[in-house]
Amino acid sequence: MSSGIVLGLGGTVDYEIEWDAAVLEEAARVYGVTASELDTAVAVVDERSLVVSVLSFLREGRGGERFVATPAALEEFSARFRYASTLGGTCVRAALAMARLGVPSTVHLVSIDDTVRRQLPPEVSYLNSATRDSTEPHVIVQYPAGAAVELPDALIVAPHPNRLIYVNDLPNRELVLAPQLGDLVAEARAFLASGFNTIQDRAILEDRLGRVAGAIARMAAGGVALFEDAGSHDAAHGLRVRDAMAAVVDVYGLNEDELFGYLGGAFDLLDPDAVEDALRAASELIPAPILVVHTKHWAVAVGDDAERWGSALDGGVTMAGTRFRVGDALTAADYAATRLLPRQERAARFAVELEQRFSGQAVCIPAYKLDVAAPTTIGLGDSFVGGFIAGMMSSDAVDSGPAAGRRVAASVERIAKGARS
Repeated sequence: MSSGIVLGLGGTVDYEIEWDAAVLEEAARVYGVTASELDTAVAVVDERSLVVSVLSFLREGRGGERFVATPAALEEFSARFRYASTLGGTCVRAALAMARLGVPSTVHLVSIDDTVRRQLPPEVSYLNSATRDSTEPHVIVQYPAGAAVELPDALIVAPHPNRLIYVNDLPNRELVLAPQLGDLVAEARAFLASGFNTIQDRAILEDRLGRVAGAIARMAAGGVALFEDAGSHDAAHGLRVRDAMAAVVDVYGLNEDELFGYLGGAFDLLDPDAVEDALRAASELIPAPILVVHTKHWAVAVGDDAERWGSALDGGVTMAGTRFRVGDALTAADYAATRLLPRQERAARFAVELEQRFSGQAVCIPAYKLDVAAPTTIGLGDSFVGGFIAGMMSSDAVDSGPAAGRRVAASVERIAKGARS
């Protein structure tokens, strides 16, 4: 079954909402929502609080993921809009991106239904821990820059395009691991871990962390273990995952929203002083051999052998840029066409200066200059991961250095101790 690339740990069925400001405005009117109560930290317990959450993120131009206390709220909200059923989850979207370039992979799933079977392409094989079919849709809202919603006390206008994810997904909260996963990972040249962020039970979390760390420890020399961060539904659990995965993987990735969250607030992503300080602080918080941060302006790898990850970064930036401008229908030809586009001028200058400041311990790739009337903001980070791994597999980043497995034996024990504390 193994293709040499194993991607985990859970996929989803997504309801991709077709943006309609008038529909959202009508829902806000029905519930009497005002700008004075907007707060991105609001607990989403019903449809009204879901509407408040969407408007709060829209006002700030931010993306995010939130747990919804009742599936009924998701059903009620999505029923207001037109939407498409697609496949989601970091591992699955990364696999789909690689499949567009003809790169095969194996994904680990914790749920499955006919939508998944029908939409997975031949290049993607799967390992499934579920014992029965089920569908727990994730509702995805993507909004464009300038999206405007009129409330009684203010006009809410989005300063940037972005996407929001709302979920109530029992299989991903339990994240049952298939017995065969360890053997697959042991044989893999690349293994991606992701998806711990929806787990709510501490005992389940500790068990899954320990199992994944143990699997990584079995990887052969030259294999690469990667972790992609995500907004955790429980802040304390998110910190536990961060510390456990940073101790065992070769590459730890996160996006700008997750970086802002760890460092306590947003900053100018094109300010070299601010970004240098942020990356140095993040490297202390997340002491993985290579820290990767991907943003709308650039992607950077920070670490002792950062230079060898340049091709992987460029592959990620190109794949994310292609998805941004083309969407689900992207092809290898679209990917090649993106490579011919100009880069963001300020980002290009920024990248040169940032690399100089890190004296060989960082490589920074500027993003493309894209002017798209209806951009796709769903799955950009996941697509970045797929492009990164595809670029990594075609470069010397694999098979040219020690595997994470050489350094994780002690870390596995530390994770076990954390489970007992």
